[in-house]
Amino acid sequence: MKHRISRRTMLRGASAVVSLPLLDIMRPAVDAVGKMSDRTTRMCYLYFPNGSADGSWEPHKVGPQGELLKLNQWMKPLEPFKQDIVIPRKVWTPRGNGHGAGTATWLTGSSYDGRSIDAGGISVDQLASKHIGQNTLLPSLELSMRGEGFFSNSLCRNSISWTSSNTPVPREVEPRVIFDRMFRTQTGGLSDKSVLDQVLADARDLQRQGSAADQRKIDEYLESLRSIERRIAFADKQAERARNNSALSQSLIRPEPGIPGDHGEYMRLMFDLVVMAFWADATRICTFMLDHGQSNRYFNFIEGVEGTWHALSHWKDASGKTEDDDGVTSWRNVKEKKAMYNLVTQWHHEQVAFFLARLKSIQEPTGGSLLDNSMILYGSNLADGHEHSAKSLPLLVAGHGSGTIKSGREVRFHRDKTMSNLHLSMLQAVGVKLDRFGDSTGPMTELSGA
Repeated sequence: MKHRISRRTMLRGASAVVSLPLLDIMRPAVDAVGKMSDRTTRMCYLYFPNGSADGSWEPHKVGPQGELLKLNQWMKPLEPFKQDIVIPRKVWTPRGNGHGAGTATWLTGSSYDGRSIDAGGISVDQLASKHIGQNTLLPSLELSMRGEGFFSNSLCRNSISWTSSNTPVPREVEPRVIFDRMFRTQTGGLSDKSVLDQVLADARDLQRQGSAADQRKIDEYLESLRSIERRIAFADKQAERARNNSALSQSLIRPEPGIPGDHGEYMRLMFDLVVMAFWADATRICTFMLDHGQSNRYFNFIEGVEGTWHALSHWKDASGKTEDDDGVTSWRNVKEKKAMYNLVTQWHHEQVAFFLARLKSIQEPTGGSLLDNSMILYGSNLADGHEHSAKSLPLLVAGHGSGTIKSGREVRFHRDKTMSNLHLSMLQAVGVKLDRFGDSTGPMTELSGA
């Protein structure tokens, strides 16, 4: 009989410590802890700013019981996952509107007071962390893409996670720092040596103890770790070349160390770090801001898109004269501008689809994939960006929440439902015993098909 090991076993090196995914060799110890659904459900909140154009979040075809039969053209990247998502309609934030206040209160369910920096209370992710975060290396993980330009330093536009009404949780934008928090010790001193190289001998010893399935799982896990290390190292080299090349540094925005120059690669690298964190059970709670709350980022790397994201969101004004408009870009008509706005939405769906595919590809020994055992809220604090509307927000919930979510549906409410009802349901699904959160009126039982 194989020697059994604890779920908390880690691979160790001189300055490295690597959490492990759930293995067969851990299962007796794992089974003694409790039910799978009570222990391993992950929560992830993916925020994007500037809303989406009216109609862009509507499924193309829905069955008589709300079954998602076909998504629309802009949501096409998510089509392979339509059985893994729920799209709630007529959900809103009654006390959180606008780029600043709406961003700050997206996860608090309260109002924002900019004069005293008050988001109204603790955010849902941090409340969950208080209850289940003590079981993991990192109680929670707060990530963000690096902001650019106007409003990129605005506190309320850069904060969705709050430990209290006036204390935002710092976001991490550098993949290197996130990687080191997860896999490097604080006591081993600084080292340029690869984390994987440091723990490889320990990993091989463990493989000899495990089953063939465990050996394959460890190989798969270590290869993913190696891939992330290489991509971060490549980004470091790119940034160094830019700093040392005066022609480049004068004409381009210089990338920060460890941040890829390609925006898509940057976002996918961040998503891969979330996957690794969930896979290794380094954390079960994550927030990820796909951009700051009034992003005026250029997406001209998308064919056919010109101008800043925020200017495009005001698509009914063909002039684009918003406070952060570059004053250079112009559009021929409203139709052209709306099409570009929708392409930016579609591009973000592509990145989220990458994330969902990675989660779905990783099977857990106790049954199901990482996606099956996750709840991922993806959406914005605004509906139609031009109207700054808080009604019928673009939202979807991906994953099955360890069996607590009935997916593959559109849930269309007859009356407006506060987003806090959704937050409350997700909290209850991970075992947080609360009857109320923010401005909730009760849990959104429709998520489970009740």
